[in-house]
Formats: sequence, C-alpha cells, structure tokens
Amino acid sequence: MHLEEKTLSSDLAYQAKIFRVTKDTALLEDGTKAVRDVVHHSGGVCVVPLTDRGTLLMVKQYRYPMHEVTLEVPAGKTEPGEDHYECGLRELREEAGRTCNSYTYLGKLYPTPAYDTEVIHMYLARELSAPEEQKLDDEEFLDVVELPLTEAINMVMDGKIHDAKTQIALLKTWMLINQDK
Repeated sequence: MHLEEKTLSSDLAYQAKIFRVTKDTALLEDGTKAVRDVVHHSGGVCVVPLTDRGTLLMVKQYRYPMHEVTLEVPAGKTEPGEDHYECGLRELREEAGRTCNSYTYLGKLYPTPAYDTEVIHMYLARELSAPEEQKLDDEEFLDVVELPLTEAINMVMDGKIHDAKTQIALLKTWMLINQDK
C-alpha cells in the first residue's frame, strides 16, 4: 500500500532504563528493504497548570542531554500500563504540588516520529488546589516558577522556551482560552 512500510524483522539493539532501541528491517512499497532504527518509549504526559489569576506553574530543571536548565510545564513518563489521564494528575501533584478540579485534554503529539515511538499527551489543569509539598522522584530536582500566561507565550515566540511539548501545550492553551473572545 502507498506510503506504508511492513516490518519484516525487529532485533533488540540496546535496552536502557527508560527506552529500548531496535534495529528493524522494513519492506518498502517498491519491494526494496530498508533498515530502521527505532527508539521505543512508553510515552508521557505534560500538564499546563493555569491558576485563577491567569498565571502558570512551570518547572525549571537541569536537562542533562542539553546541559542547561530548561523552563517546562510539569511532565513525566507514563509507567507501563498507566493511563495518561492518571499520569498527568500524578505529575501535577508530584512536580507542582497541586491537584485540580478541571482537567481538559489538549491532544497528543509525536516529538520525534522519524525514529521514536514516544507519544506525549497534553492536559490543561484549572481550579488548582492550594500548594502542597512536592513529591519528586529520586534523582529529580526542580523549582516551581509562577508566571503570567502571556509572558510564557511571549517566551515561546521569542525562542526562550525550547522544550517542544511546552511550546505546543502553551500555544494550544492560549488558543483555547482566547477562541471565544
């Protein structure tokens, strides 16, 4: 079929803590074979916590692969068998120390579909609880930062927020909030 590839074989090349890599052989539509390296990831969730004042709760954390501190919305990896809806609520509690009464699905994104199976689901959290103590994972260090949504959108547009999931989730939130104005 046009634009489809059939997997002929898949061999484990590397097993890591949060992903695995396979070397696959695929049959192309013209009958030729191609090698496809695939990173298999359980996926993740990101949450835009929006306060009643129109401010966001974001997190600053060091991202080792980039060797820099990034500004992101709370997010995390789904555990095997975990529902993304519940994962987002868990990450909101763990990273931002909040719960919410309003939780809106913003869709999903494929961060790097050329070689990675990761899917990130995005949510908007409103009607936030009062701050509680964070419940960070082992080896996780981050600071919660509160800033106006408009400032965060300007940071996305000015190239000051580099994280793709954060950019997309913030822009979708902005569009959702402003579509009825």
